[in-house]
Order: sequence, then C-alpha cells, then structure tokens
Amino acid sequence: MNLSLTALMSWLGAFVAALIALLLLFGDVPLSGGMWLDALIHWKSIGAEIVWGIRLPRNLAAAGVGAMLGMSGALMQGLLRNPLAEPGLLGVSAGAGLGAAIAIVLGLGLLDFAVAGFALIGATMVAIILLVFVERFPQRQSLILLGVGLSALCGALMALVFNLSPSPVTTAEMLGWMMGSVENRNIWDVLMCLLGLAIAGGLSFRLAKGLRYLTLGEETARSMGVDMVRLTQVVVIGASLLAGLSVAVAGVIGFVGLAAPHFVRAMGVKDPYRLIAPSALTGAIIVLIADALVRMIPATGELRLGVVTSLVGAPLFALLAWRSAKSWMQD
Repeated sequence: MNLSLTALMSWLGAFVAALIALLLLFGDVPLSGGMWLDALIHWKSIGAEIVWGIRLPRNLAAAGVGAMLGMSGALMQGLLRNPLAEPGLLGVSAGAGLGAAIAIVLGLGLLDFAVAGFALIGATMVAIILLVFVERFPQRQSLILLGVGLSALCGALMALVFNLSPSPVTTAEMLGWMMGSVENRNIWDVLMCLLGLAIAGGLSFRLAKGLRYLTLGEETARSMGVDMVRLTQVVVIGASLLAGLSVAVAGVIGFVGLAAPHFVRAMGVKDPYRLIAPSALTGAIIVLIADALVRMIPATGELRLGVVTSLVGAPLFALLAWRSAKSWMQD
C-alpha cells in the first residue's frame, strides 16, 4: 500500500482520535445512560469524573507514550540504519527503569512525581554519558556497543536493587513498574508526553538532510557536508528524551519503538525523515489497542501494558518480517 504522506498522516491521526474516543466507553466501572448524560452536562458529577478525569487522561497518556516510543524508534533506526534499533538500544530506558526502581525501594513511591523524577534522572545520566562518548567517538557502531554495555550495566544494577528490596510489597511494586501501565494517569502525565514530543519534534526538523544522505552511506554523507557528530548528538538527545519520558510516565513498554517504523514502511514510506511523524502516530495506535486489551481481557490479576504489547505485537512483527524477507528474496 502506497499513500502520500499527507493522506497517511490524516488516516493515522483520525484512527488515533477515534480510538481515544472509543476507549472512553471502557473501564472498570460501567456507566449507565444517566451517568453519561451527567458526564456531558454536569462537569462535577461522578460520571464526568470517571469519563473526563480518569478515562480520558489514561487514553491520552497511552497515545502520548506510544507516540514517544514510535518517534524514538524511527530516530534510532534512521541514524543507525539498523532495522533492529529501538529506544532501549541506547540504554536510556534501562537507566530510567533503574532510577524508578531506586525511588520505589527508597519508599518514595507514594510521593507525587518522585518515581517519574528519579526515572528522568536515570535517563539523563545515561544520555550525558552517551553525549560525552559521541563527542569523541562519533562512529555509529561504537554508539551501539556503548548502548548495549550501559543497558547491561543498568540491568545488573536493577537486579541488585531487586535483591536489596526491603519487602515483597516493594518488589512487587518495582516489578509492576517494569512491566508498564497507564492506569491512573493524570493531566500532568499527558503534559509530559506533549512536552517530550514537542521538543523532539522541533529537534527532528534539523535532521532531514542528514538522515536522507546517511542512506547513501556514512562517507557519502560526510562528503555532502553532513556533520556526523552533530547529527548523532541531536538524535541521541531526542531519542533519549522520548525514551526517558515514556518510562517516567508509564514504566517500561517494549516492542513499540521497534515495530512502529516497520509498520509505516509497510505502508510505503521509505524516507527515514518522513518516517518520523507517521511512526509516532503508529506507536500511539499500538499502545491504545494494547491498553484496550488490558481493560477487556478478563484476568484474576491486573494485566500489564508492556506484557500485552509484546504478546500481541511480536507475532505481528514476525509476520511483517517474514513478508519483508520474501520480498527481498524476490528482488
């Protein structure tokens, strides 16, 4: 399927808006016709609190987190020219998860913004290490190796935090955070998503020439005037901000940043720069659908968003990879 970028963005945007509106109908508390009428007329009624104060922020947060992950994945794949690149490759997600785990084990989980703040601190520390490294070693392969190393180190430190957990309740809380959720999110979480998307979107305007020339090879891009150090730094800042904020808002949610750009490529978009915005909307769709399944699938315990994104998305991604492999063999 090949659509113009404008048409594709229009269809994806309409789909996101429709999902956000549709998911207002689903929740733990069933609403009667009278409660829906109150929600539309009386802004201080119980129905209004449920619909506009609980369900709408959750839907918007899910869309925002998915958009950040999708955009981050597109930036990473565009820079590294690697279809397996995703936000977690730099180690920023692991650093944010480590920060959140430390906040929880210190007993700060009940304080507003404490876990999110520690997650952002962890993500920022990893991003600073990456930027210092890129200044001296701008090669993309070196960046991948450093990211894998930082991710492994943060993972080991997170395991240590788990081992030092003072109680099973704290351990369960940390584990729940690591599996991701957008339940009980509020307008401040939505604003964090919008801030991250606005900053990263602004930075991405500077990447058009660099990402396009990079498809011809790094040496060719340099010969055409692309500053590889500056290009890598901008992508690292944007991808790190998006990945860190997504973990701060919803915990660790896998697969989305990896898969969203591939789904957009399947729709006919090949330009790595033009891929960024549609990938954000596709990521929003993936997380909204996954959150809908979290609400609708009956379970004795609460299903976690990150689990559903992997269980549902991985087979779809495998199918897409199989179809792509067949097309490559035919070429």
